[in-house]
Amino acid sequence: MNDVSSQLTKKRPERALPFERVALVLQGGGALGAYQAGVYQAIHEADIDVHWISGTSIGAINGALIAGNPPERRVERLLEFWETVTRPPAALQTMQWLSDFWGNENAQARSWANKMSVLSAMLHGVPNFFAPRPMPPISTTAKRPEEVGYYDAAPLRTTLERLVDFDLINRKAIQLSIGAANVRTGAPVTFDSLDDKITVEHVMASASLPPGFAPTRIDDEYYWDGAVVSNTPMQCVIDSSPSRSELVFQVDLWDSSGEVPLDIPSAYLRATEIHSASRLNISLDQYRKMQRFRQAVCRFLDKLPADYRNDPEFKALAREARVKVATIVQLKYQTKKYETTGKTFEFSRRGMKEHWHAGYEDASAALSEPSLRELPHPSEAARIFDVHKGWLK
Repeated sequence: MNDVSSQLTKKRPERALPFERVALVLQGGGALGAYQAGVYQAIHEADIDVHWISGTSIGAINGALIAGNPPERRVERLLEFWETVTRPPAALQTMQWLSDFWGNENAQARSWANKMSVLSAMLHGVPNFFAPRPMPPISTTAKRPEEVGYYDAAPLRTTLERLVDFDLINRKAIQLSIGAANVRTGAPVTFDSLDDKITVEHVMASASLPPGFAPTRIDDEYYWDGAVVSNTPMQCVIDSSPSRSELVFQVDLWDSSGEVPLDIPSAYLRATEIHSASRLNISLDQYRKMQRFRQAVCRFLDKLPADYRNDPEFKALAREARVKVATIVQLKYQTKKYETTGKTFEFSRRGMKEHWHAGYEDASAALSEPSLRELPHPSEAARIFDVHKGWLK
């Protein structure tokens, strides 16, 4: 595999798209998030402008890195972030070299290399991302909610403040929606750059997954990672006004499909995959039903006599029933057989490159599909293209 940095010089032909808005929806998934960076690189090289990013957890971090930098620096900043957090401490560089060496031999050796990398992150933290707390409040009571976590995420704050221009985000060149969960009420919360002033705290809140990370305080409330409620931040796309045709890149780090496990660790991993991906299918079904409902209302309103058209209720229904077609491109990271239950902690440089490359290749394959450059027929309302399965009915 070529080095990620060598791909920055590649350029793909421009692909003209007829859609009025392009959205990027990014799940949470820790170290797997490098897959999303590879996807964005392919989109960027295809000269496709992204107008809206909806992200949760690592998806919110990647989203902030994209929205918080000018177009010509976005891929560079993504790469800088991922190289920064996959740089092993000096004391562990030898272990990572041995892991890479052994991992080249066979699948079993690669599995052990993966486990070593995961264990390293759990015990020592991840540079410029998080560090273990010396005395996490396991059997004691913390003085403040900000201390209730195994790890201290202060290094991530410093990294984000260095790599993300939050003033640029709040100038709204790209709409950024960030998913979180209110710890006190349990309600899902979306922070949106169109309505809120986005700060580093909002991104930190979206990445505060318990019990690893403490909640983040914003004003007088505490927030956890949006994955506590839903790991797929598609709902705000569904709820948005259908006033523009959309091309949506749904970038998933978890797949709800998989094999029946034959051991306890595999069972835990499978349950995590289902939990993390389950709301995606619900959201897409809801999206299709909503689009079809809007179409039905449109057809009904067209049949009403003209003297109804000035009625306030007619106008209210007409506003909601405006139907614009959408194409949803599903890009799902495919878990490797050697990856373990702790794959979200696999922050090795080698793992990052593999994830990034997989996202880049999947997105490039999807963008080579000619039908993506065509608006769906109005009768379809929403079309779904899975890069691994083709067009879905």
